[in-house]
Amino acid sequence: MLFVVIATDKLDSLNLRLQTREAHFAYAQETGVIKLGGPFLNEAGEMCGSLIIFEATDIEAARAWHASDPYVKAGLFAHSEVRPWKPTFNPMNAHF
Repeated sequence: MLFVVIATDKLDSLNLRLQTREAHFAYAQETGVIKLGGPFLNEAGEMCGSLIIFEATDIEAARAWHASDPYVKAGLFAHSEVRPWKPTFNPMNAHF
């Protein structure tokens, strides 16, 4: 089943994001569940949040995966949510 994380960084947290980024990437690589993801950008082109589409068995497993993300553990996000997601429009559907 697919899930999406939608997260907004705390104000003035770019340095924290950059300091934690390597651990976040390592976690993503280790777990191997991410299908698509990347940062949101503000008007200045700086990273300010995240969107991640990933696979998990159920909502509890999805929330647990997100809670273990180094970005979450470091307190990067002002707000984040995990929701079930169903691809409907996009040729990328074939890859999911």
